[in-house]
Amino acid sequence: MAIIRLFLLAMLLTIVTQVSSLPAGKYNSTLSPGDAAPAWKSLPAVDGKNYSLTDFESSKVIVVVFTCNSCPYAVDIEDRLLAFHQKYGKQGVALVAINVNKVEADLMPAMKDKAKEKAFQFPYLFDETQKIAKDYGAKRTPEFFVLDQDRKVVYMGALDDSPEGKKVSKRYIEAAVEMTLAGEKIEIAETIPVGCAVRFERTRRTRRVRKQ
Repeated sequence: MAIIRLFLLAMLLTIVTQVSSLPAGKYNSTLSPGDAAPAWKSLPAVDGKNYSLTDFESSKVIVVVFTCNSCPYAVDIEDRLLAFHQKYGKQGVALVAINVNKVEADLMPAMKDKAKEKAFQFPYLFDETQKIAKDYGAKRTPEFFVLDQDRKVVYMGALDDSPEGKKVSKRYIEAAVEMTLAGEKIEIAETIPVGCAVRFERTRRTRRVRKQ
């Protein structure tokens, strides 16, 4: 009996190890559709206010986009973000843009200039710790996440099927939002985000001094 128990325990540990090593999503190594959305607290925005996820409590749907000023792909979606906000803002859909890049072109002064230039009517937040992007598994700018009323991730990936916006045939975010508002299951819950790599800071390794 002892041998059988040891064998079953070994099998169980093997299964647990294999499951824990599986990727979270098709294209996201951290989250899967259906996961609870990571929260953030008191991130500064270009309007001088601080925003937390709970500040959008009344919103039926939240669209989070990780973006920046310096990436050409991010620049190419700016007008589409404005159009999206104009179309869905009055339907209880909140659009929240978050930047975590720390190069000069993406710091808060430049963010404020960009928001003023483009007349952003949605919050544009900055996280200097870069933690929120890591929590979401965001690796590109732009990269989108749609959250339902229970704050579960129902879609993640690209805005649409045209990074430059010239020939859009599939509007992934709009479809996800429409289906979520209607209480329907998302047909396409994950796509490949196309954009520049998020500029995460590298952690320097400390050299160990060998004792003589």
